[in-house]
This record gives sequence, C-alpha cells and structure tokens, in this order.
Amino acid sequence: MDLNADLGEGFGRWELGDDEALLDVVTSANVACGFHAGDAATMRRTCELAARQGVAVGAQVGYRDLAGFGRRFIEYELDQLRDEIIYQVGALQALAAAEGARVRYLKPHGALYHATAHIDAIVEAAQATGLPVLCAPGSPLATAAGDAVVPVYAEGFADRAYRADATLLPRSKPGAVITDQEEVVARALLMAVDQRVIALDGTVLPHAVDSICLHGDTPGAVALARAVREALQYADVPLRPFLF
Repeated sequence: MDLNADLGEGFGRWELGDDEALLDVVTSANVACGFHAGDAATMRRTCELAARQGVAVGAQVGYRDLAGFGRRFIEYELDQLRDEIIYQVGALQALAAAEGARVRYLKPHGALYHATAHIDAIVEAAQATGLPVLCAPGSPLATAAGDAVVPVYAEGFADRAYRADATLLPRSKPGAVITDQEEVVARALLMAVDQRVIALDGTVLPHAVDSICLHGDTPGAVALARAVREALQYADVPLRPFLF
C-alpha cells in the first residue's frame, strides 16, 4: 500500500504542516505546484527532501486560487484550465529534475478534485504530460480518464468522512475531517486490508485503492500519519510508492 500526503503547501514566509516529518512517513508526496499553494523555492525543497527519502513525487494541481487554497470552485474555459494544469506540471517537473527527482503522477487538489465540469481539462492535461491520474475509485474523473486511456490509480482518505454514495462529505459539514487517531488508523487498516470503507450512516462500501491519503494540514497530521504507518506495518501490509 502507498501512503500519500499533500505537501509543499507553504508560500513565501507562510508555512503549512511539517513536510520534513511527513516525508519520513509517506511513500508518495503530492507537491503543490504554485497556483493554490506553494512557490518555486518550496516546490524545489520538497522535491529535494522527497528524493532524499525515496518518496515518489506527484504534481498536486489546482485552480489559480492562493487566497482560497484551491478549495473554491472557479469558472474556467476548459482550454485555459487544461493549459494552466500543464503549466503547473511543467514547473514541478523542472524543479524536481534539478534535485534528481521525477514527477510520476498528477493529482487534482481541492475543488478541482471534485469538479465534474472540469474533468475534460484534467484528462487532456494528463494526456499532454503523459502522467497517470490519482483520484477516487469509481469517480467521474476515474471513468473519464480510463475512457481516454489515461492510467488511473485510486486513493482513499483515512481522515475524511464518506457519504453512502462513496463520495466525501464536504469540508463545510460537521465531521467531514476526522482527527481521532484510533478512528483514522482503523479506517486506514480497513482500506488497506479489506479494501472497504464505512460511510457516515454505517454503510460498508467496497473501496479498492492503491494509495491512502493523509492530509498534511489535518490537525495532528504527523502523529496520525505515524500511527497509520505503524499499524499497517504491524498488520504486515507492505508500504511502497504505487509508482516509482
């Protein structure tokens, strides 16, 4: 099983999360590409640390929305959004190469992750850059990417609540982000070992995933990530990047 986290989300003098500590835990790093978070120096530093730790690097792309952290839907012409995603990937590829690393995959961030209106732009950008997509299993994005013969890898969220239709409960709703360590660990084990997830209403859903996401900005993120890694290792679940 792969463990991924959204990293490199600081900007200038503003820091978010403990990237260095998380890179001791995760096996893949979704590096913010400067539009919703991150800047050139942060991107390069994150790639340097990831390369040193043997952690795979992915492009975490989003809307041009630093103020809203990419969590607000933005209207776009599809061609413009496609090109802005390609632009973000290209910037990360150059900075990763400077540190001897390679960008392995593309993952939409925040509102873009859920925006069905902009799926075509994401898929076309993935085709143009030759990168597979990391997204939710069975999602419209996964279906569209598969139809376009873009490789798809599936991820689940140990620290986010699911609805009965296997979609994430919006962050605006109470209980959307899970911070209780025992619960996060139990959910990660259920995904990794049984390929299932339990929805808020108690429904047990099939949830076959290649990677488990642990958000770097969740309260107590490092302790949660360490607890998940230790539990998976104790359960004899091999931990490795899904792409390297």
